[in-house]
Amino acid sequence: MSSQFNYQEHEIANNADIEDNKPSKSRFLFLLFFFGFFIFCWSGCYKLYEHRFQNNEDIKVPDNTLYEPKYK
Repeated sequence: MSSQFNYQEHEIANNADIEDNKPSKSRFLFLLFFFGFFIFCWSGCYKLYEHRFQNNEDIKVPDNTLYEPKYK
């Protein structure tokens, strides 16, 4: 009366699953953080470049607002 039950789960290893491979998961999260931070910094620098100060020498400044004002 010996009956053996061989219930074995046959799972196929999925190499693309990052939950199964911890070094791959940490590498993925590091690269995600690194490129996210890089794009954030690059876009900030680009916005600062787009809205930079542009000197216009042709602006007429009233004489009473100069550093040494000239009154009439």
